[in-house]
Amino acid sequence: MSDRPVAVVGPGAIGGLLAALLQRAGHDVTVVAREATAAHIAEHGLDVVSDMFGSWHAPLAASTTVPRGAQVVVAVKADGVPAAADLLRDADPAEVLAFLNGVEHMVPLRAAAPGATVLGATIAGQTRRTPVGGPGPATVTHSFDLLSIVVPDAAADLGLTAALRDTGAALQTGGTEAEVLWKKLRFLAALSLLTSTWKTGIADALERDPALTAGLLDEIAAVATAEGVPSTGADLRGQLAGMPPLTVGSLEADLSAGRPGELDAIGGAILRAGGRHGYDLPVLRATVDRLAASVA
Repeated sequence: MSDRPVAVVGPGAIGGLLAALLQRAGHDVTVVAREATAAHIAEHGLDVVSDMFGSWHAPLAASTTVPRGAQVVVAVKADGVPAAADLLRDADPAEVLAFLNGVEHMVPLRAAAPGATVLGATIAGQTRRTPVGGPGPATVTHSFDLLSIVVPDAAADLGLTAALRDTGAALQTGGTEAEVLWKKLRFLAALSLLTSTWKTGIADALERDPALTAGLLDEIAAVATAEGVPSTGADLRGQLAGMPPLTVGSLEADLSAGRPGELDAIGGAILRAGGRHGYDLPVLRATVDRLAASVA
C-alpha cells in the first residue's frame, strides 16, 4: 500500500463513494471541495448505502486544497474542470486519474500537472448523493451489484490503480486512454441524448422515432470509429436494448432541472470530433441543438 495520501476532488455521488471505499480499504483519504461542502463533510462525514458493499459511515477528512504530492482522483462534472485544474496546478500531484464524462477534459488537466502522470479512466455504477448542508451527513446511495472501473494500460502500475483495486470494485485495463474514454462516450451519448430527447426510459426512447434513433446511433458510431474505436449503430442499439427498460442518462436529471449539465461535454464533444474528421452530422447536431434550446 502506498504511503502517499489520496485526494478525491469532487465528493459527489461517484467521488464520495470512491473516497469512502478507499478510506475503508485503509488509505489516507482527503476529499477536496468548495469551502461549505468541505466544512460539512469534515464535520459530519458521509453515509454510504450500497447494494454491493454494504452500509457504513465514512468519517472523511476534507479540505479546499489538494495535499502536495498526493495521488489524486478527479470526479467533478464538466463545469468543474477549470477549478480542478487550478487545484492540481497548486499541488504538484504524483498521479492523477480523472473519472469524467467526455474526452476533452484531459487537455486542461494534463496541462495543469505537467510533472505528474495524468490519465483518463471510466467508471460505471448507479449512484446518487443527497445534498450536503443538512443537520447530518449526506448519504451516497449505490444501487445494484455493479461498480466497474476501466483504466488505460498506461495506468496499470500506478499507485492509484492499486488503491482502487483494494476497494473491491471490478477494475480492468482497457487499451489506450482514447479507447477507454471513447468506448464509454459513444454509449453514454446514445443513452443520454435519446432518453433526454423523449424524457423516458431507454426501451421506450429507442422506439419513439426509428429514423431519428438509427441516424443518431449511426452518426455517433461513425465518429467513434474515426477516433479508433470501431463501432456500428446496430452494435450501439444492441447495447442500449440490453439495459433495464427504465434506464435514463444522468443528463436527463440536469435538463429537467433547467441546467445544461454535460450536454456539451457529451454531444458537443462528438460534434467537434466529427468536424475534425470532416463528417456532416445532421441528426446529432439537431438533437444537441434542440436539447440546448430547451434550457436556454
